[in-house]
Amino acid sequence: MLSVLSNPTFRHLFTAQLVALIGTGLATVALGLLAWQLAGDNAGAVLGTALAIKMVAYVSLAPIAAAVAERLPRRAFLVALDLIRAGVIAFLPFVTEVWQVYVLIFFLQAASAGFTPAFQAVIPDVLKDEDDYTNALSLLRLTEDLEQLASPMIAALLLTVVSFPVLFAGTVVGFVASALLVVTARLPDRVQTENNHFWADVTKGIRIYTRTPRLRGLMVMEASVAAAGAMVYVNTVVLVQARLGLGEESVALAFAGFGAGSMLAAFLLPRILDRLEDRPVMIGGAALMVAGVALVPLVGSLAALIALWAVIGFGFSLTQTPIGRIINRSAREADRGAVFAAQFALSHACWLVTYPLAGWIGAGAGLSAAAMTLAVIGALGLAAVLCLWPAVDPEILIHDHPDLPPDHPHLTGHGPHLHALVIDDLHRRWPKVA
Repeated sequence: MLSVLSNPTFRHLFTAQLVALIGTGLATVALGLLAWQLAGDNAGAVLGTALAIKMVAYVSLAPIAAAVAERLPRRAFLVALDLIRAGVIAFLPFVTEVWQVYVLIFFLQAASAGFTPAFQAVIPDVLKDEDDYTNALSLLRLTEDLEQLASPMIAALLLTVVSFPVLFAGTVVGFVASALLVVTARLPDRVQTENNHFWADVTKGIRIYTRTPRLRGLMVMEASVAAAGAMVYVNTVVLVQARLGLGEESVALAFAGFGAGSMLAAFLLPRILDRLEDRPVMIGGAALMVAGVALVPLVGSLAALIALWAVIGFGFSLTQTPIGRIINRSAREADRGAVFAAQFALSHACWLVTYPLAGWIGAGAGLSAAAMTLAVIGALGLAAVLCLWPAVDPEILIHDHPDLPPDHPHLTGHGPHLHALVIDDLHRRWPKVA
């Protein structure tokens, strides 16, 4: 897995992602403390609203940002967004009203909605070999999981010697360092695309997504993942403190179980994907998550909860890590940024629904009802995946073009022909597979 770090461009990008993640983790802790300072007992409502704003920004702005990115040099685009994020964070220690937090969070997440898909689209251009790309995806997933464990500990250590606004300064340093690392990376040139209308580019990723069977399957799989993930992220604290009657340190242990399961899967995935196709691995991961949530009503001890969360975390990594491979084989190089943005927006649309659902049902009808409702949503999503993502899913398909003249450059002769097929201007519909 670490062999991909021998590529200097990826090494710079990976380090940029690492320092930005650590900075983001520090900001998460500091934002919670800022909400408490401004709103006291209503801090939870402030953070919940901020989370909703984050998701709305992701869903609505990611496709627009992708269309803008196609018209700008990719290095300048990524660096500008890093600096915007640093600038927004620099204002947070000085806010005095809750509404100011909401405005700044919107601008912060708007920049992230542009940065993340653009960053994801660069990696397969840097690492052309699929094995290298798979190792890179696993390494990035492992880093995200480690950050979730490390950032709170780093923040806790810093808070023993400084006040919480200093954590925001750490975040600014992280984003500035990320920008400098992107500046020094030798990014491959962007493939030139047709001069389409701006709004056609905004919707391009969604069009490709909804017309490609494996991507349609991936879209509903994200609903299963979000249903299970929402139970973990929203209700862990309630499970631990209300049902089990334990303290805050036990909440951290439960989340650590989820992270440990995810890291184990990320570590094993390159070898798993050498032996199995992406589809069964991802479906298996989603099934683990759904089954884990269905077992939540039976949890009666912290050890059982940690083990169950580790199983769900393992499934989470199995479903999320191979996504880049699926998109890579489902879009032209020139269209990857748009499709990554569509994935980003559609997946967060699922979380936008399941986050409040997990909280509302848990508060109104109890944790067991919330778990069973989310498990049913996840199971329905899995059933839809099996229908929408064919088990036989070849990349090279035989098809014809009755709408093209026989002398069109794309055609090599009369009648059907075959090649690796993706949705683009010449292939607007997916052919039927015999």
